[in-house]
Amino acid sequence: MKVVVLGSGVVGLTSAWYLSQAGCEVTVVDRQSRAAEETSFANAGQISYGYSSPWAAPGIPSKAVKWLFEQYAPLKIKPSLSPELIQWAGKMLLNCNLDKYRINKARMLMVANRSRECLAKLNQQYQLDYQGRSQGTLQIFRNAAQLSAVEKDIQLLEESGTRYQLLDPSQCLEQEPGLANMQGQLAGGLYLPDDQTGDCYLFCQQLQKMAQQAGVKFLFDTHIKQLVTQGNQVIAVDTDQGTIEGDRFVVALGSYSKQLLLPLGIDVPIYPVKGYSLTLPVIDEQQAPSSTIMDETYKVALTRFAQRIRVAGTAELAGFDPSLPDKRLATLNHVVSNLFPNGVDFSQAEYWTGFRPMTPDGTPIIGQTPLNNLYTNTGHGTLGWTMACGSAEILAEIITGSGQTASEELSLTRYLRCA
Repeated sequence: MKVVVLGSGVVGLTSAWYLSQAGCEVTVVDRQSRAAEETSFANAGQISYGYSSPWAAPGIPSKAVKWLFEQYAPLKIKPSLSPELIQWAGKMLLNCNLDKYRINKARMLMVANRSRECLAKLNQQYQLDYQGRSQGTLQIFRNAAQLSAVEKDIQLLEESGTRYQLLDPSQCLEQEPGLANMQGQLAGGLYLPDDQTGDCYLFCQQLQKMAQQAGVKFLFDTHIKQLVTQGNQVIAVDTDQGTIEGDRFVVALGSYSKQLLLPLGIDVPIYPVKGYSLTLPVIDEQQAPSSTIMDETYKVALTRFAQRIRVAGTAELAGFDPSLPDKRLATLNHVVSNLFPNGVDFSQAEYWTGFRPMTPDGTPIIGQTPLNNLYTNTGHGTLGWTMACGSAEILAEIITGSGQTASEELSLTRYLRCA
């Protein structure tokens, strides 16, 4: 079976790997010169299985209004009458109730925990080196209201078999001694011991080489023009380098998936939620994070690599705007300066921005489309690195007909039922 995978970010790359391992002849097409040069390039570095949660949650609409007037708010909205934004936001608001939150989070935890198992097997077999650490995620709460609100997640963590610990302020400092600067300013924390960290870009470069050795063909510097259809199936991909034929086709283009699929009458509800990151060298081990810290107040993650930390956050609804305005970087600077003022070298700061492919319910869109041989693996939002391996294995099972994955709960079908 010849499978053409469109996109070589962490999701497209893992899709190619697991499909090749399932016996498929795989070709990957990407406009960049190598894998993971866009959204996967400088993401948060979190592999946060336990922290997999939809943004659409009870109370978010009222919080969003308040955030509009805060300097260091986690959400920024560029005034726009974009039909795409209005439509997407409307669907997201419909998911901001407890019943749908529970359904969506359960789905996300299912994919995330599957991914945890897959990555563990991959590391055990190949000993990949992407500056990974397995010291968990500490979600810190600055007030009692945040600590109380996490109770709705704890039941779902228990139901999914995800390990966790509620920590008091002193235990938070024991877990992350570098937070000593915050003594007296924390209300508590939620520790997720099975979460990991790692440089997604380094992971992708190694997996690309492994995939090539396994026979996967990569067509880089190749711009996709359109999908060519005949009847109810795709017969080829039209690119600036020629036509590529196949038996099955996978769209793993992140935020750009929507643009490719719309001409076929397939509307995937994905919006490019812009995120920012900051990478800093560590200058004092004792005053830097040892793993991942998630600051619940600002929705900013601080992740430790070898001798660097990655600080990532801010969700901006501004379409495909690649600019790096200082006012959007202010939140990242504020949080790292507040938590670890003496642990990193701010003079060597490296800033980056990318587009997270966000669905209204937070769950990725994995599986078959209305066209018989066209599949998607996209819409992972901020959790592409976390869910990549599990999503790819699920997709490979769907395409090859193996496994027992409840594919309709993850595929575009769930949105078509609501249309």
